[in-house]
Amino acid sequence: MPRNVLGGELADCSHDPVTGFYRNGCCETGPDDAGVHTVCARVTEEFLTYSAERGNDLTRADAGFPGLEPGDRWCLCASRWQEALEGGVAPPVVLEATHARTLEWVDLAQLEAHRARE
Repeated sequence: MPRNVLGGELADCSHDPVTGFYRNGCCETGPDDAGVHTVCARVTEEFLTYSAERGNDLTRADAGFPGLEPGDRWCLCASRWQEALEGGVAPPVVLEATHARTLEWVDLAQLEAHRARE
């Protein structure tokens, strides 16, 4: 069973829109997930703009992808969240739904400082 950054069972991130590398609503990862999509974040306008400026426009609808709006939950690449943290635009994180592998890029204190308030 996949674990979250708090050591518990990994919770689902979002089924509307359906997220995750495996499109199962969960920020699970595996050897075929080169981007390591493990951070369950509630995206913000600032983050979406930041991501688009770096070549990944998450607001653009595409085949089978509705495009994201501020407030949506989405499994982000751990390295992109860490980059956004350094850029001052890291979106809030749902710790219970963030895969433990994220701790290879970001420490728990940084994630807790950006914990999403439900």
